[in-house]
Amino acid sequence: MMAMELTYRAFSKKCIDLAPLGISIGAGNETYFCTPKGAKIIGWACVDGIHYCMIRGFGEMVFAVSPMNLAPHYVHPLARTFSDFLRLLLACGNCDALEQAWQWDEAEFQGFLAEYPPTPEQSVVLEQLAQQTGLTPMERPWQYLRDLQTGFAYDKIRYTEDYYDLDMNPDAPQIPPKWEVSFDGGFWSSSGERPGKELPIHKEFDWAGHHWVIPSVYLCGKGMVVDFCMQVEPVATRDFMKKWNLSAEYEAEQQFIQEQQMKLDLDNPMHLEFQSLLHLNGKELHSTHGYGTSFNPCLGPEYVVEDEAKRAVEHYELDLNYAWIILRSSYPWATKRKPEIRRLSVTMIQDEVSIPGPHFRVSAPGDTVTFSYSSQKCTLTVQEYEAKTMDWSRTRDTGLENPSHYVAMSYTVAPELPDGLMNISDCDEGDRPRQAPSAPWQPVPTSCAMVIGVIGGRDGSEAILFENDKQGKLHAACSSLHFEPVEQVEWRMVFQEKQVADVKVDLLP
Repeated sequence: MMAMELTYRAFSKKCIDLAPLGISIGAGNETYFCTPKGAKIIGWACVDGIHYCMIRGFGEMVFAVSPMNLAPHYVHPLARTFSDFLRLLLACGNCDALEQAWQWDEAEFQGFLAEYPPTPEQSVVLEQLAQQTGLTPMERPWQYLRDLQTGFAYDKIRYTEDYYDLDMNPDAPQIPPKWEVSFDGGFWSSSGERPGKELPIHKEFDWAGHHWVIPSVYLCGKGMVVDFCMQVEPVATRDFMKKWNLSAEYEAEQQFIQEQQMKLDLDNPMHLEFQSLLHLNGKELHSTHGYGTSFNPCLGPEYVVEDEAKRAVEHYELDLNYAWIILRSSYPWATKRKPEIRRLSVTMIQDEVSIPGPHFRVSAPGDTVTFSYSSQKCTLTVQEYEAKTMDWSRTRDTGLENPSHYVAMSYTVAPELPDGLMNISDCDEGDRPRQAPSAPWQPVPTSCAMVIGVIGGRDGSEAILFENDKQGKLHAACSSLHFEPVEQVEWRMVFQEKQVADVKVDLLP
């Protein structure tokens, strides 16, 4: 037998008290920050502010409003019509199961009904409800609720201003800021500048093993801003994380020595350092500063996607199935006035990368090391090799004791390699400064995170060149600093290479 349809207004005339079923009429008219705009409250659960309503614009669909839920799960539809709502009550015995069903699977839903069957008082009301309305219990109530809630467009519900007030609702969704790009603002602010005019480019090209998109450039008062979007395959990111045992849980604990860090940078599909040179109407524009952000939804929910990266990906309608590195570069105008854009191209120039080479040990002048580079056999010959001590007496007293022992070496290479191609560094990263000896009554710290970088650069000690007609170019390298004299140093060759040829890309004809 088909169940009859019954409107809320017609039901109200029957004066059936649903309070024992968890929906008290007239229990109060207070509303909460998450009570939808245009809500007509039809009852209260009398616990945790839970109330039931119909919302203007949704007909007689019945909703549960649960202020104590975690954002954004404050409001859920329970029934397409008021008649369906009553049939669900007949099937479940009370409102509790209906209000909580959104978070359960069917087994949990059925388990709750079995654990909390209708009380004698509730059974009396349910019998009265069935007799006076002619309604029958809803078949498969959990499936009904799941179908309704899964397909419901929650973004169609409108809320009062209280819902968006962070003081009243700290989890309130905020209206995203207007998309604006300025010369100095990066991804985060306009720095008080007038935003630039967006000029769509929609240029795509392949370079350095990646697909690139330059979706737009921006014409600002001080110069031009360009967004470079580098696409990264999800499988490449996952393979890299697996190879290096990287995870969100242990990322902060990972410690890599310099050589490991160099290899990690070479393997990282999301790591590429480059420069770019704009050609505007025949004039070159050099970037003075830039900013970067990344969008990587491929790694799982434990990794946070930054808001500015997500906004950029959405604004440019980039493919969400990939990770993206987004680099924003600013180029001052080459003329006093903003020029008319007639021709525009960009040259992409990869920075040199550090490639760790062979390790070796030497101990005296005349020692040699043979190695190969680019199929060419080379010989490194030690010219000088001496243990030395760093003089810290003229430095400012910081209360720290600095390591002072190191080894200095000079050497030649035959045949000579191009300048800057190779440097020598110590495989041992040396000792950290430590707290200077103190009086017996003074406390002594157990560690110090400060690092002194007197000798060497990013990849360790750097070569110093001296001209010498007899020996050719004389290079020098220094070991890391230690508190005790160093008996033996293990050195590492590091080669600086460009692995990708420059490419020029036309952005506008």
